Amino acid sequence: MPTQIITTDDLREFKIELLEDIKSLLQKNTAVPQKKYLKSAEMMKLLKVSQGTLQTLRINGTLPYTKIGGIIFYDADEISKVMKENSIHNKF
Repeated sequence: MPTQIITTDDLREFKIELLEDIKSLLQKNTAVPQKKYLKSAEMMKLLKVSQGTLQTLRINGTLPYTKIGGIIFYDADEISKVMKENSIHNKF
């Protein structure tokens, strides 16, 4: 098996290609718009809570929601706002 020598120019070229690939992937991820409204199943998955816990958060007014027909929608921006408002910063 023949041996190949890698030069600094080869490494520099690899670095540039790798950075371009990473930029491309990041642009693809940011190009997908985030949903404005989430349904209950999506909220349970996002918050990692049960259906009962989600209902409790609605009932006690922690999570704002809109009910249209039998479907409950949560505004993603409002949920982010609630999460920030309830953030706790402990200082030791």
